[in-house]
Amino acid sequence: MDAPGSEAPGGRALRDAAENLFQELQEHFQALTATLNLRMEEMGGRIEDLQKNVNDLMAQAGIDSAAQKHRLEDRTVI
Repeated sequence: MDAPGSEAPGGRALRDAAENLFQELQEHFQALTATLNLRMEEMGGRIEDLQKNVNDLMAQAGIDSAAQKHRLEDRTVI
């Protein structure tokens, strides 16, 4: 049986390779997370612009009802 702390001849190299792979995966995951967060923020801005444009078009069309104003007030409170 092996003594505590001893490793097989290729054990250290295998462990180092696994740690390097894990580090690379972690870096790629962090980069992907940052990219997704940025795109979600951009999409949120686009959705807000779209909502504003729809509201403007509804107002121009005379669909500016009390219910629509109520929904807008509820949305801004959050």
